[in-house]
Amino acid sequence: MKKAYLILANGDVYEGKSIGAEGATLGEVVFTTGMGSYMETLTDPSYYGQIITQTFPLIGNYGAIPVDSESDKPYCKGYIVRELCRCGSNFRMTGELGDWLAAQGVVGIEDIDTRRLTRTIREHGVMNGMICPSLDDLKDKLGEIKSFKVKDAPRSTTVKEPYVVGEGGKTKVVLIDYGAKLNIPRELAKRGCEVHIVPCTATAEEILSHKPAGIMLSNGGGDPADAKFEIEQIKKLNELRIPTFGICLGHQLMALASGAKTHKLKYGHRGANQPVKDLSTGKVFITSQNHGYAVRNKSIPEGVGRVSMINANDKTCEGIEYIGRPCFTVQFHPEAHGGPLDTEFLFDRFVAMTEERNA
Repeated sequence: MKKAYLILANGDVYEGKSIGAEGATLGEVVFTTGMGSYMETLTDPSYYGQIITQTFPLIGNYGAIPVDSESDKPYCKGYIVRELCRCGSNFRMTGELGDWLAAQGVVGIEDIDTRRLTRTIREHGVMNGMICPSLDDLKDKLGEIKSFKVKDAPRSTTVKEPYVVGEGGKTKVVLIDYGAKLNIPRELAKRGCEVHIVPCTATAEEILSHKPAGIMLSNGGGDPADAKFEIEQIKKLNELRIPTFGICLGHQLMALASGAKTHKLKYGHRGANQPVKDLSTGKVFITSQNHGYAVRNKSIPEGVGRVSMINANDKTCEGIEYIGRPCFTVQFHPEAHGGPLDTEFLFDRFVAMTEERNA
């Protein structure tokens, strides 16, 4: 088995073994605490530009199951695990995870101390890194690593052409794709919606030409403040007071379009065990999350919206209710394909809003 190295922007070097595709890759190193659902993680477009570290020590035990993918391909820049299982066992698997990674062109590394790596990120914050087959020209590599920046995430992951899921449904919803996970339109279609998925480059006028009863703002990657065109289109749509539901990046973009501000978290929330408290009921939900930015709680203009949910760990904004218009957004993933399913009811709430508009 060939050697591989992980080089971090702070100069730390980890020696391990190559998995997946051969070669080198450069990205922002992040960690996720999920114990399973690695197929969904690898194909979540929100990881665009990032090298994923799995904190759970054994990955691949149920092989590769492509039908569980959340997009057409992996958009992450690389993959880091403590140990890759090579004898997966599941009646749905089509092959081993390592072979799937290689076929998809994902460069990875195993047999490094992922616990030490995770502690480094927690203490110093997310940082850039490179997985490579050698330490030759280390000074030049460090220069590349330090200058890397995730750019154009929504436009690099959005659908190329519009398409429809749930054709003939009782209520029409437009889903603006900033890097949408496939389970979002599936959840809407299950509830009787005809979902028109449009690229993030669609203008407000093009979106309105579908005559939607509701608008869905999807998840996605990158710095939300960079998506200036997308924010401007949301501002225009807001004037029409169409029922709107935003998830993850969509939540952040709606906040920015409404006058709030976002900031980068030290190491983000990534995993399937994030506790979220509903401030109106006091209930706590366990949620799946994948984001490195958050809306600043106190930046939401008075009279425009209010924080409706917070992260029970660090009190960051997890939900916003907008005042005087049928709109709410959440930072977490109620559509989480691998679970938990605590917050699926938010789709029911949104669909009820669209049906009320149709009535």
